[in-house]
Amino acid sequence: MQVSRRLVAWCAAAGALVAVPLVVWANVGAEAATDPLLSRGRPAEASSVEVPELGPGNAVDGDGRSRWGSEEGADPQWISVDLGAAHQVSRVRLRWETAYGKAYEIQTSPDGGAWTTIFATRAGDGGTDDLTGLSGQGRYVRMLGSARGTKWGYSLYDFEVYGPGQPSGDAPAQRRPARASQAAPVITSGAPRPTKPTATQTTPPATAAGTGLAEPAKKEIAMQLVSSAENSSLDWKAQYKYIEDIGDGRGFTGGIIGFCSGTGDMLDLVEAYTQRVPSNPLARFLPALRKVNGSASHAGLDGFEAAWRSAAGDPQFTKAQDDERDRVYFNPAVAQARSDGLGALGQFAYYDAMVMHGPGPDADSFGGIRKAALTKAKSPAQGGSEVAYLTAFLDARATAMRTEAAHSDTSRVDTAQRQFLKAGNLDLHTPLSWKVYGESFQIS
Repeated sequence: MQVSRRLVAWCAAAGALVAVPLVVWANVGAEAATDPLLSRGRPAEASSVEVPELGPGNAVDGDGRSRWGSEEGADPQWISVDLGAAHQVSRVRLRWETAYGKAYEIQTSPDGGAWTTIFATRAGDGGTDDLTGLSGQGRYVRMLGSARGTKWGYSLYDFEVYGPGQPSGDAPAQRRPARASQAAPVITSGAPRPTKPTATQTTPPATAAGTGLAEPAKKEIAMQLVSSAENSSLDWKAQYKYIEDIGDGRGFTGGIIGFCSGTGDMLDLVEAYTQRVPSNPLARFLPALRKVNGSASHAGLDGFEAAWRSAAGDPQFTKAQDDERDRVYFNPAVAQARSDGLGALGQFAYYDAMVMHGPGPDADSFGGIRKAALTKAKSPAQGGSEVAYLTAFLDARATAMRTEAAHSDTSRVDTAQRQFLKAGNLDLHTPLSWKVYGESFQIS
């Protein structure tokens, strides 16, 4: 089986975000809502942190002394909270530290990718903003700041979200509380772990859910395209049970996206699964996974492969794999591509690059590849040609691939993505025909 996995050398950085126009106003100053607090203790993420001790989880922990603080001197910035299920949102309470937002929005999202603004102001003055009379719905709620009120950053002691308390639809499986500077493409609550990547941060303009690669049929195509390169098969769902050491220095590689014991995303996955199913077959390996993180070691992992394959029969484990794939790779790739003005093909090109190279900023990771492309061509969001920019991106991607022997075969770019681009298929319309590592594939 031909496999090609992402690089180890990932490192953390935060990039620019794209602000959303301020257009929606709420009934501020109305009588305080009596709905219950939904956000306390929930997983929180942010575009950046000033220092690891000021992670986003501090704003939702119920401790009025702890706070989230963003990178200083940079706009825009954001903090979001995962409510665990879709809820009606009636009130948001922000208690600012000295560094406050002068212009900011409150937004909701069903999936963390497409956002709807339910409140906006350009006249914030710090202190406590108790925003009542809101009308919105979503699993995710965020504060998106586009203009700082001080020379510093954005800082919140409390980010509280209130609503009726009953999920407004089918509740998705709960996502685990994440940690700062992890392999996610955002800064998350908790202590840092150095072996995990952090992507260049971007926030797309508000768009309708399900557009581009996030549309279910297009997402299925993306999964098949990646699987053709990673697993020599279009049957990506058969890979939930896949696990082996492919000898690339990253320990065990497993699952639908190649989670690795040596790069930390496998550890995150097993932790997420264990939070949902504490008695699962992989839970007993967590101490060993923490010890081998950052290495190729198998110490303490005797029987791990068999346990992984056993766990793959549990729908909660496959759901955890889906969620971690989306959180760490798919959602940030689509978000960045949208903000760069790219359609489905460009969104896939970003996603595939993140899967192989990791979402870090170094030269042979996604952030460095994108930076190199932008030196050659303007993105559509900058007024450039989508074809010209994608050509530059794929050129930069191929150059990065050739720096590592394991990835020096660039056919997943040259005989797949570049062929779609030459055909003008910027929206990944079917039928699709391509080759990877000499094998032919087709989606009809």
